[in-house]
Amino acid sequence: MNYPEKEIHTKDGHSVIVRSVQTQDAEIMLDYLKAVAVETPFLVNEPEEITLTMDQEVRFIQANLDNPKAMMIAGFADGRHVGNASFYMVSGKKRFLHRCSIGIALYQEFTGLGIGRQMMEILLYEAKKCGYEQAELEVIAANSGAIALYKSLGFEICGTMKHAMKYKDGTYADMYTMAKQL
Repeated sequence: MNYPEKEIHTKDGHSVIVRSVQTQDAEIMLDYLKAVAVETPFLVNEPEEITLTMDQEVRFIQANLDNPKAMMIAGFADGRHVGNASFYMVSGKKRFLHRCSIGIALYQEFTGLGIGRQMMEILLYEAKKCGYEQAELEVIAANSGAIALYKSLGFEICGTMKHAMKYKDGTYADMYTMAKQL
């Protein structure tokens, strides 16, 4: 699904343009995936696991644009990419068609400015317009900032997966499943 350009503002008054990710953004998106994987332990990929080619990323972006039940948006402040957010159907099975999965990740320097909240609000609004009745996400239990944001948007913790992720140093992280009725 294509989302038109929209201007939002950070808590300190800076302008951020939010729009659908386009195929010409493929290189920016690949760089982003690698960078955020380095910046935070709260995402599922290790940096070396980001092995998509430019053609694969272009096809992925186009598939999102062509899918009326999925949306991928990106934010840009002063021309700099600040992060992405997306939703897509949980499954094509009839009994699951009312559910969508939501994800968001910002570069660390852009967290805490209200950008993530506004991008999540856009996703939730658009997901409801698509006919979804429930939005779901997974979050690492130690990611207290994200959990606080999701709870403030009406998400509730539905379950915990113990030792959901194992890091290179041998430590584990638990993961929460959270859901919100739209």
